[in-house]
Amino acid sequence: MKVRTRSTALIGTICLVASLALTTASADEPAAPRKAAKVALKEVAKAQNPIAGAAGPGGTVWIAERAGTVRILDDKGLGEPVLDITGETTTDGERGLLGIAFDKRFAHFYISYTNLEGTSTVDEFAVRHGKIRPSTRRTVITQTQPYPNHNGGDIRFGPDGYLYIALGDGGSGGDPHGNGQNLDTLLGKMLRIDPRGGKPYAIPRDNPFVNDPNAKDEIWAYGLRNPWRFSFDARTGDLLIGDVGQSDWEEIDWASAKSRGGENYGWSQMEGTHPFRGGTEPANHVPPVHEYDRTGLGCSVTGGYVYRGKAIPALKGQYVFSDYCDGTLRTLRMANGKVTGESDLGVNGGEVISFVQDGDGELYVLAIGGSVSRIDPA
Repeated sequence: MKVRTRSTALIGTICLVASLALTTASADEPAAPRKAAKVALKEVAKAQNPIAGAAGPGGTVWIAERAGTVRILDDKGLGEPVLDITGETTTDGERGLLGIAFDKRFAHFYISYTNLEGTSTVDEFAVRHGKIRPSTRRTVITQTQPYPNHNGGDIRFGPDGYLYIALGDGGSGGDPHGNGQNLDTLLGKMLRIDPRGGKPYAIPRDNPFVNDPNAKDEIWAYGLRNPWRFSFDARTGDLLIGDVGQSDWEEIDWASAKSRGGENYGWSQMEGTHPFRGGTEPANHVPPVHEYDRTGLGCSVTGGYVYRGKAIPALKGQYVFSDYCDGTLRTLRMANGKVTGESDLGVNGGEVISFVQDGDGELYVLAIGGSVSRIDPA
């Protein structure tokens, strides 16, 4: 691991298989018709396979590159890497540096990656004056992965101050180990932990399975296949998860900010609202708020954010998402956890692998080929 302020890292060109996925949606759109948002994509930087990002201190945006580097985006563009773990990860399959996050005070920085053995790992660094302190690095949590795909890897702090971690079902195809519905594994789950409350972390007392001897205490929700990207609505606190489908259906799952956790999103008994390979719908199945099939160009949902910026008033409150194969930016309008409308923003971001929300609520689109673009008014 190398922490740098002015250095250059050469990263090989990579391909990401199209089984990655999406996250997030919102819940406060009025029923009345709204003027359609007109947007444009403005490329603000080029990166080496940008894969994730986070709002950073001082109004910056931090961008993670899949091979293991992190760079800072400001009004001058992308700087040299401030973190380099290229010697500690691999881009085989769907592996690599997969997610980054700051706590709410920008006092700690977290990275989610697969190590050289393929194990999902979340590490923490202290941050001082906006800079990573390498000597403070520590591992918070790990999870062995049986296959090199469906790692998930997105991380984010919720409105409650806890760290949420999305993990896929372990990979291969069809969830051969039944991890999605098995509460005795962290695979196929959304986790919720307190990284500063214990060594290496603490379990929030109100996690839904804390008193269940047959379930892992870290679990917040389950029945997920590959929750590639998720987010919280910055205004309502609602959670939206983009879960990549097996072969027929892509889905977006939603949970109210008032949720106490424990949602079962159905995989691998269900793929979206449809039984998977003769599966039986669980009695407690929480169906997706949105799904779409693969009869068109889409193949892997890429979740985004509910727009809470000021630059595009007509977009406010809509959940923006895309698909890795299709690349079209789309939106959902929602009310009380129900989709009330869908829109096509009329722009294409290429192989959209992730979205980033800055401190002002403006959104950026990351294409695995290298483009870092901001969604601007047209």
